Amino acid sequence: MIEYLHDLDVRMLLFLNSMNSPFIDKLMVFISGKIEWLPLYLFLIFWMFYRFRKKGWLFLALTILVFALSDLGSVHLFKNVFERLRPSRNPELEGLVHLVNGYRGGMYGFISSHAANTFGLAVMVSLIFRERWLTISMLSWATVVSYSRIYLGVHYPFDVLGGAIWGSLMAILVFLLYRKIAAHQKLPEHL
Repeated sequence: MIEYLHDLDVRMLLFLNSMNSPFIDKLMVFISGKIEWLPLYLFLIFWMFYRFRKKGWLFLALTILVFALSDLGSVHLFKNVFERLRPSRNPELEGLVHLVNGYRGGMYGFISSHAANTFGLAVMVSLIFRERWLTISMLSWATVVSYSRIYLGVHYPFDVLGGAIWGSLMAILVFLLYRKIAAHQKLPEHL
């Protein structure tokens, strides 16, 4: 069964990674960047303080907690434990994976920290704001960022899926923990 899943993962990677062009290469490098999304993060922080006023600090603290759990967990509980080589580092896939600008990422790839962090943020924002258009927008953004990691050849699809699940779970757990504490401390259940 594990062999079948590994083969499926490799086949999906090679298929998704093979659909490339110079324009899409540049686009995916941009999408996969971290600093490039700073305007989105600043907008979310501004909107959160505008909408929730003083409670905005609580949103910010919860979001930072989700980021910390998603990011640190993806490295220390998964990458450093499973030590699964990234496709870009796998000698068996040498010459088969399309790499952009020679970028290979770190040594290990399971699970994707990009996927964990973006889905953690997307789910947390969705739970707090509870607006359908925002939920769809944030989950679409997280999906595109996660796909960019497959396109760039630094993650297998199951790395991305694992990261998406991990980040989503961290957001849900942090939100549920807040609601439980809020119920006992007579804090507002909804921000």
